[in-house]
Amino acid sequence: MKATFAVIAVLAMVRLIGPPAAAAEAPAGPAAVVKAEFVYEDAPFKSCHASTIAQSGDHLVAAWFGGTREGASDVGIWCSRHDGQAWSPPVEVANGARDDGKQLPCWNPVLFQWDKTLHLFYKVGPSPRTWWGMLITSTDGGRTWSRPQRLPDGFAGPIKNKPVLEGGRLLCPSSTEDAGWRVHMESWTGKEGGWSKTGPLNDGKTIGAIQPSILRLGGEKLLALGRTRQGKIFQIASEDRGRTWGEMTLTSLPNPNSGIDAVTLADGRHLVVYNHTARGRSPLNVSVSRDGQGWQAALTLEDQPGEYSYPAVIQTSDGRVHATYTWKRQKVRHVVIDPARLVLRELPGGQWPQ
Repeated sequence: MKATFAVIAVLAMVRLIGPPAAAAEAPAGPAAVVKAEFVYEDAPFKSCHASTIAQSGDHLVAAWFGGTREGASDVGIWCSRHDGQAWSPPVEVANGARDDGKQLPCWNPVLFQWDKTLHLFYKVGPSPRTWWGMLITSTDGGRTWSRPQRLPDGFAGPIKNKPVLEGGRLLCPSSTEDAGWRVHMESWTGKEGGWSKTGPLNDGKTIGAIQPSILRLGGEKLLALGRTRQGKIFQIASEDRGRTWGEMTLTSLPNPNSGIDAVTLADGRHLVVYNHTARGRSPLNVSVSRDGQGWQAALTLEDQPGEYSYPAVIQTSDGRVHATYTWKRQKVRHVVIDPARLVLRELPGGQWPQ
């Protein structure tokens, strides 16, 4: 049954085709940046993090978690709507309220459009060690939403980054933090009881890894990249659509223990958004690869002091790349990129070119 109450009536939407939004800033940087804007200027919450973005029909949908601070009991899942002129005030669409009147924090929403249904996965619980997966769905582009349902015990769904469709099932990149940082993959057929998962893909000791993102290498080959405690982005490959995976290794790209996201473009190239630094969460960068192994510098999204982190990235049907990310834990930033206009440069010695 669809819930129609206003508090969960609408997710953030913006048309993919049409005049630039009035609130959008005219980019002064590289030509590849078509538009850069904040999703909101003022909000009823103090802090935000972990945004997500998806295309639903001819619109974009965005969500994030917001509240007093990360992990506070008042943290819920928030969204905004774009009417073609400006973003609407953020609206809370899910929270961790319990039947006993207590409330637990929400974490890491992940949006994904599957056929005619928009899925919003998120987590509820005291901490990443003890949280559980939740899901709400919409069949009208986010105008109304189903009642929240808890995923089966032991399943969290996509942990930070978007799933991919493989062999008629939703392949969800996931991870756990309760016995070391370990990556695994979850699969869902879309039906009740249709969940399955791999075992841990790393031991959590040699490489402590979480929050994978999946790239398509062609045929049945996949490559997952993600966050580690070892100072580099990890990589791990599958040759059978994610049913089994090889050995996890470290790439040449730096990772300051911060979330990343990546996407395979329509032209076959791979694009990753990440912090190209050994420490801190600035700068925020874009690199591109033709084979998922050799990477070239493409774009700097942020380079000023502060935190610019936890990106989400997709390519929409018009060929544009859309990225959202945390801006100083205060706002959500949205950037539109034309991948055909990216100017690629080498990374000599792994250093970002000046």
